[in-house]
Amino acid sequence: MHILVFNAGSSSLKFSVFRAGREEAEELLKGSYERFRGGECDFRFRHGETDERGTAPIANIDQAVEAIPAVLERFGLTALDAVGHRVVHGGARFSAAVVLDDAIVAEIDALTPLAPLHNPANLGAIRLCRRLWPDVPQVAVFDTAFHATNPPFATTYAVPKQWRDAGLRRYGFHGTSHKYVALHAAQEIGVPASDLQIVSVHLGNGASVCAVNRGKSMDSSMGMTPLEGLVMGTRSGDVDPGAFGFLGRRFGLSTQEIETALNNDSGLKGLTGSSDMRDLEDRAAKGDLDAQLAIEIFTYRARKYVGAYAAAMGGLDAVVFTGGIGENSPSMRRRICDGLEFMGLRLDHDRNQSVDLSNRAAPQIQAYGSRVRIFVTETAEQLMIARETAAALSLPAPVNEEIPVAVSARHVHLSASAVETLFGPGYQLTPAKPLRQPGQWAAAERVALSGPKGRLERVAILGPLRPRTQIEVSRTDSFALGIDAPVRESGKLDGTPVVTIAGPAGNLVTDGLIIAARHIHTNPADAARLGLEDGEYVDVRIGDADRGLTFARTLVRVGANSFTEMHIDTDEGNAAGIGVGDGEEGEILQEAATVRSHSPG
Repeated sequence: MHILVFNAGSSSLKFSVFRAGREEAEELLKGSYERFRGGECDFRFRHGETDERGTAPIANIDQAVEAIPAVLERFGLTALDAVGHRVVHGGARFSAAVVLDDAIVAEIDALTPLAPLHNPANLGAIRLCRRLWPDVPQVAVFDTAFHATNPPFATTYAVPKQWRDAGLRRYGFHGTSHKYVALHAAQEIGVPASDLQIVSVHLGNGASVCAVNRGKSMDSSMGMTPLEGLVMGTRSGDVDPGAFGFLGRRFGLSTQEIETALNNDSGLKGLTGSSDMRDLEDRAAKGDLDAQLAIEIFTYRARKYVGAYAAAMGGLDAVVFTGGIGENSPSMRRRICDGLEFMGLRLDHDRNQSVDLSNRAAPQIQAYGSRVRIFVTETAEQLMIARETAAALSLPAPVNEEIPVAVSARHVHLSASAVETLFGPGYQLTPAKPLRQPGQWAAAERVALSGPKGRLERVAILGPLRPRTQIEVSRTDSFALGIDAPVRESGKLDGTPVVTIAGPAGNLVTDGLIIAARHIHTNPADAARLGLEDGEYVDVRIGDADRGLTFARTLVRVGANSFTEMHIDTDEGNAAGIGVGDGEEGEILQEAATVRSHSPG
């Protein structure tokens, strides 16, 4: 599949042609148009051994897009199977790549107030490309999509409900970059991303930090817009919202004037007059106090976020530096890493000074004995856009077919040693009731769960025994216990909190407490019929049209002998108006084909 990828900004256009599949992609052509001035711009084309650069009589982004067909014809790459577009803001609507049509373009346009500096440029390229290649499918890949897994406690601002209902929340950006570098680091380590806790540090003119917790974005330093978070080239990053009132009273500035200044005249530029970190590092070395302070502020803010996200995830396996500054400034990497030794992160200064990023390398620069790995790698947003475009076009469309829904009350899965601790040496659980999943059953015995706030009695035990004890509760149960339980896939228990299980023969203090992520069990035959794949996420509608509920991002788990049904917990069942034992069915939404995504491996 040959895919043309566009990354259209307000002042530059980057494009590539890839021979791509869902997992792999080979870049055949890479080009850019930038520095528009006086009716012309700089261009660069790289194709095989060819590397051309110069100026062209092209005055703006629209003219640059219209010049692309001639460039493709020149390099013999006119046979396109798809066009992929970077779109900065997908709001709450788009959690994965989506095939474009008129309705989707209109929805993206409606999100412009959330990203007024970025979405208009993205949409301009989309509209031109749909006219230039009307018969070629086109796909939007969203910067915000990777962060759709952020939990509500990370995305919710503490503001009035009316504001939140209007869309005021944190979305996060640079998602395509953060996803790529996290997966790349996991590949280098040789461990699935789902087993790692990674902080991705994207430092460039735009800068952000992302907590990638077991393959999923947990939090990002950018918020409702790309203005929140780190100090950037021209953007302020975190600022007290009270500044708006102060500046309005002190200088008579309007909200629009303040917002424009925070986006265009702040950050490094506001501190020093220059937005280029290379310039600042040169000036600082010559004694420029403003440049020295700007560098200290920049690194302090980044180091603070790295530490905060390690704490938020409850651990840290790797830090990955990317972006123009992250890739090219050894001094910046050192400044950020210095002082983090208490977390087990130690930099090797020689390796830090001699980073080679050719051929998409991801060198490790931590010192011997460092518990945390430190990577440097080039980001590859256009590569990820090509992969996600291919994936979006290759997904089978799900069938509108209802499947059984089971509400799962709190329960435990015990190991053999746990059974003996709770019930006595040599004790065998009594299977009392078979479950619909083949080979699984509910035991006659019960246990209790205890936490710092309360106790849950008569908790069911499900068999057969497992190698490791797992305790599944609802979010409400976790508050009753007084323990912050994470949402996890079954079996993903590393770093989970400890709870006390009480049995007739003794107590067991163990980790393994989770809120189980909602999921669909299915078998290969049903999965093929329903258009589902193992590890993907789909939307499921439960209930009638008036009072029903759509459960987004429901994980699909395909097993050889699984019975096809959806599992939700009691909180989710209550929200949908169904209880334990009720006969209810859910519908996998046909439109979910446009918003499905795959769990990072």
